Amino acid sequence: MNLYLINANDSGNEYGIGTYFKELTHSLKDANIHVCIIHLHSDRPEFIIEKVRQSSSNRYVENWYIPEVRNIRTFTGSIPKLEDYCRNVAYLLRLHIKDTTDLVFHFNYNHYHFLAKELKIIFNCKTIHTIHFITWALTLQGNLTRLHALKKKPENQRTTAEQSLFNTDDYEILLYKEVDHIIALSRHTHNHLCSEYKIDSEKITVIPNGLEDKRPLLDSNKTVLRRKWRIRENEFVILFSGRLHAAKGIGYLIRAFRQVLTKNPDCRLIIAGNGDFDIFLKECDDLWTHVTWTGRIYKDKLSELYTIADIGILPSLTEQCSYVAIEMMKYGVPLIASDCSGLSEMVADSITGFHIPVIEYDDRVEINTDLLADKMLYLLQYPDERKHMGANARKRYETVYSAEIFRQNMLEFYSSLFL
Repeated sequence: MNLYLINANDSGNEYGIGTYFKELTHSLKDANIHVCIIHLHSDRPEFIIEKVRQSSSNRYVENWYIPEVRNIRTFTGSIPKLEDYCRNVAYLLRLHIKDTTDLVFHFNYNHYHFLAKELKIIFNCKTIHTIHFITWALTLQGNLTRLHALKKKPENQRTTAEQSLFNTDDYEILLYKEVDHIIALSRHTHNHLCSEYKIDSEKITVIPNGLEDKRPLLDSNKTVLRRKWRIRENEFVILFSGRLHAAKGIGYLIRAFRQVLTKNPDCRLIIAGNGDFDIFLKECDDLWTHVTWTGRIYKDKLSELYTIADIGILPSLTEQCSYVAIEMMKYGVPLIASDCSGLSEMVADSITGFHIPVIEYDDRVEINTDLLADKMLYLLQYPDERKHMGANARKRYETVYSAEIFRQNMLEFYSSLFL
């Protein structure tokens, strides 16, 4: 099989989508699949092909860098130019793709329906798309009520931002309908595609993300690590990891943590990630001595934090299939997570952790900070319950989100395209 993964020069490469490419290419390294990653809108000055040898393998992954020719960040008046770019990309691929045996183009961004359409005209191929995000959900923080209200609103009454979001959603739907098959990362997304966009259920396969188990044996060094991070012996560690963005619910976490401190002052909240520091620093200006901000850190440092964490918190307002949740489960960290979209499936309530409901209003969504604080205090009070939930979280990783499970699912899916 010849597999071409469609990537783009986007911030998503630094987070979930970048991890997806890494895990997917690694899982295919011993399969009889030629893998090539096409980087659209590259910052390289010209088209270039580079080969990267995969670790512990004699196989290579090719990287094709196709340069950017303009700036595209919105769809206000720019769709024809995007289609021109896609048409030129399709022409370039026609010149360079020689082996078309079992040819698959695997899209990972939502804005390239025209490229998928052109490739189907040029090649005898299969086109698929993994949905890593849905723009309206990120913008409206998963508030489906607001989306429905926007769609009912007359065009001449919409703001520029509302019209841009409406156009973007319409444009993303074109790709969902154009490709031969869709990979949804959660059952929630599967159901949304069927109910909101009328996509045939047979066209959608649910395959959750997976992560390689590179967990070092650090448990015996937990005391040493706590000293390294200047954590006091009796201090509880509550960990958040991810982008500092409103959709991640960090504001609600800080407010809930403030309540926790009034009843249990021996706690430290560690927030690991990059983003809108100024907004959230203001939220906790009376808690600075109890909150540690690491910024974005390397995986080895993050693995140390997972090892010493007593509780992991994921108060997101929208998620597809959180790699952070998988990492925390991999390290046996009990989770308190919102019940939004994909997270509701990942965390088994009262088994691997606790759910906190996302409350949806006409104009906003919220998390009950009182309930979030109560769940944190409960787990801090009962160490046996923390240990039990952490062990269950580790088992859930092994049976649902391991790299081997992901590999099996993806190989079966790719094979099914040509049955």
